Amino acid sequence: MSAFRPHPWSIGGHRQTLLGYWSRRRLRWTPPTEDLVAEAGDDVSLLLRVSWQPGPREARPSLVLVHGLGGWDGATYLLATGLLAWSRGWHVARMNMRGAGDALAVCARLYDAGLDSDLLAAVRVLLRHTPRVAVAGFSLGAGLTLLAAGRSGPRLPPGLVAVAGVSPPLDLASCAGALERPDNRLYQWYFVRGLRSAYRERQRRLPNLYEAGRERGIRTVREFDAAVTAPYGGYRDVDDYYARASAGPHLASVARPALLLAAQDDPMIPADSVARWPASPLVRRELLPTGGHVGFVAPSAAPGRFWAAERLVGFLEEFREDGAGPRR
Repeated sequence: MSAFRPHPWSIGGHRQTLLGYWSRRRLRWTPPTEDLVAEAGDDVSLLLRVSWQPGPREARPSLVLVHGLGGWDGATYLLATGLLAWSRGWHVARMNMRGAGDALAVCARLYDAGLDSDLLAAVRVLLRHTPRVAVAGFSLGAGLTLLAAGRSGPRLPPGLVAVAGVSPPLDLASCAGALERPDNRLYQWYFVRGLRSAYRERQRRLPNLYEAGRERGIRTVREFDAAVTAPYGGYRDVDDYYARASAGPHLASVARPALLLAAQDDPMIPADSVARWPASPLVRRELLPTGGHVGFVAPSAAPGRFWAAERLVGFLEEFREDGAGPRR
């Protein structure tokens, strides 16, 4: 694996974050894909876009990729990681959280950062086809992945061999606060615009479940979580949601080998919110000086110069145990 060596002019949290978007914006998914639906209970269905390697499915491990806030299976950081993993012989399953992307037609419910049971449902469905599964999440999906690995403990399927999280919001309250800094107004605007639009679409499809107009006047992610996410997610209030859905307090209980990759200059994830939590000996925490938020733009074997994809796939390769090794 190559070391992370970004070009000097690309160093910096905002530069790395924005370059991540521009470097990967033209990526497209090319391997053949099959839609797989995972039932998560309580009328919740999840859409997975799965690309199987040729030959017997049980001969290869599967990698589940989990997007972040406002993302879906077409998020370019998922494409870059999935294409690299596919080239190395993994089955690749790009998971949509509830109602994300085309999954809106399958289940128009809201998702939140604490739904680790959804992720486990997706893993169990894949284990019907392959004996080993790994999970890699990004941003909110990274928090969800690490939360599942720590909080779910005895509920983790034996076939789940390892997990990885890139730019995880381990303390949701501090991350929501970071978004409210003036220099982060572009990201705040982007997320809030997407959240409000997504809520309107869910309300249109499920008017008996979601109240019209709750998204009006919302200007921050925290305001959205207070008005929408917390009450519809079964939390007492937004502080209860942030406390119960944050993965940081559960790092010490992580029961599978885990990579936690983050950057000190991430504009949305304060470095101290990544570093301060006691962690299980199974957690490999790597906090790099630069990389931004899901940026990590540097020369890499991964498409779109997404070095984090190369790092996490390299980590997960240590646990694939299929004897086949990566394809070259």
